[in-house]
Amino acid sequence: MKRVLVVDDDPTVSEVVAGYLNRAGFAVDVAADGPAAVARAAARPPDLVVLDLMLPGMDGLEVCRRLRRDGPLPVIMLTARGEEEDRILGLEVGADDYVTKPFSPRELVLRVTSVLRRAAASGGAAAGGGAAGGRLSAGPLVLDRPARRATRDGSELPLTAREFDLLEYFLRHPGRATGREELMREVWGWEFGDLSTVTVHVRRLREKIEDDPARPRLISTVWGVGYRFDPPAPPGPGGSGARDGR
Repeated sequence: MKRVLVVDDDPTVSEVVAGYLNRAGFAVDVAADGPAAVARAAARPPDLVVLDLMLPGMDGLEVCRRLRRDGPLPVIMLTARGEEEDRILGLEVGADDYVTKPFSPRELVLRVTSVLRRAAASGGAAAGGGAAGGRLSAGPLVLDRPARRATRDGSELPLTAREFDLLEYFLRHPGRATGREELMREVWGWEFGDLSTVTVHVRRLREKIEDDPARPRLISTVWGVGYRFDPPAPPGPGGSGARDGR
């Protein structure tokens, strides 16, 4: 039975979420503030955390940072605020999903199930290696699937778990224009969700792999469609082979 830690200072929210998760077959622990969440996670490590952004004592961003110090841990952020900046902050510390209050508890259960399924699939692929694992490369980028490690010019990239999965998808499908809906299905494993999550992740990934994120050459925007990954051309006798344009 998968264990979920629900962290929210509103007892009504915690009670409702815990009830729905229990009925879905999850074991649930509850904490009402940041320090309690960190202590509870240390005593009984969860498989996933549903974490409110606004908490007394220690905010959700700091709780997320501390919980992920010892390794990857799926986190779904809850907040009463839906601004893009809040989503970016959550993604920066490694949140896997972002749900804005008020929300449907049934939808949250589906999100929890989806994130856990994706985490399990990623772990299995990393452990199994083989054709599903292995190394992918494009120009200065090298992705080592079994090690869950990506480098650029030999330097390791500080990618979140979802950014790693997104980069892997792009490397496996070079030159193909892919819509945000398809990326959400293939990378997140969701049939529904806030498409701005994809937009934010692409932006964050560009900041880590592009020479100039404001003028991306690797991940291009295909207007009206989505995004396309364009591998850099190998240097030739006539020049550097770098691609022009966006």
